[in-house]
Amino acid sequence: MSAPGDAPADGAAGSAGSAGSAGSGAPVVVVGAGIAGAACARVLVDAGVPVRVLDRGRRPGGRMSGRRVETAAGVRVTDLGASYFTVSEDPADASAAGPGDGFAGQVADWEARGLARRWTDTFAVLSGRAADGARLDGKVSTGPWRWGAPAGLRSLVDDLLAPPGRAAVPVETATEVEGVEAGPDGPSVDGRRAAAVVLAMPDPQAADLLPRMVASRLDVAARWHYRPSIAVYAAWPERWWPDFDGAFVNDSDLLTFLADDGARRGDGAPVLVAHTAPDLSAEHLDDPAAVVAPVVAELGPLLAGHPTPVPSWNRAHRWSLAQPFKQHADQPFGLDEATRTAVCGDSWGRTSKVETAWASGTALGRELAGRLAP
Repeated sequence: MSAPGDAPADGAAGSAGSAGSAGSGAPVVVVGAGIAGAACARVLVDAGVPVRVLDRGRRPGGRMSGRRVETAAGVRVTDLGASYFTVSEDPADASAAGPGDGFAGQVADWEARGLARRWTDTFAVLSGRAADGARLDGKVSTGPWRWGAPAGLRSLVDDLLAPPGRAAVPVETATEVEGVEAGPDGPSVDGRRAAAVVLAMPDPQAADLLPRMVASRLDVAARWHYRPSIAVYAAWPERWWPDFDGAFVNDSDLLTFLADDGARRGDGAPVLVAHTAPDLSAEHLDDPAAVVAPVVAELGPLLAGHPTPVPSWNRAHRWSLAQPFKQHADQPFGLDEATRTAVCGDSWGRTSKVETAWASGTALGRELAGRLAP
């Protein structure tokens, strides 16, 4: 595995000069249209490099996806994957300094166009083992600003792929990739040649697509070094819980985090999203609907000290690979020089978060653009 500036891994042949000539005429194929893949493709398209983005979902978004649902506030997208994002540098400072090329500059642009909004810097802290009664009792956890998006976090990925006034990234959705081949003429995806291949996805999924030796050089493994999660989401005719934005839940076998989706989105919709504990999630990945009833039943006692009112509807969405607990802390992406295949995403950095995924994809896009741009 090699990061920018490193020698080819394991003595593999390949150089910065050979990457463009070997793949001449073929596009860079980016597999995965989450924020890392979208950020990588955005850089390449802006540099004039042909790109083909493939995603197995019906819409781009990855773990920033949500579901379109009917609520008392109207039809809207409820965020089910990432609960929010944070920014290392204050976007206001980045905006004041002029156009920037970091994540803070990107967020400042989203904020200026009304695509992103500051949500909260304070979450409640609840105990799943507290005595009966209302539990939003003033215990809080403060931290950096958490950001949301009025149209759902998926809208930010959509904007990277097709921002106003710039060339759109071509995306083929509902496309299942079978494998990446590494031949003497360069890499290919399901038999179609590519100038380079980017796998913007969790490590286990990347390992399943790559030749074994390439996966080994990139240090991605099929072992699931990821925590699963099930998002339970429900709506009511009106809000019945005390005001809060989000809450960490301690000492609970059911829950880890709750979000008031109406507060997060800024429209006041009476929708709650609960993320289940990893062990419970792992036990019910084949039947996520089985956790809905116990989770919904817990919400009333946990938030307000009384039984949960009957919701208008409730559903569940599973995330088999929700969050990595193994990080590639010292590199922003993995690039195998010999085969011109690369991996990027939220595990490529010191902490798993939206900013890490964006930075990983952006850094890889710049590296490839430096080699392949006309």
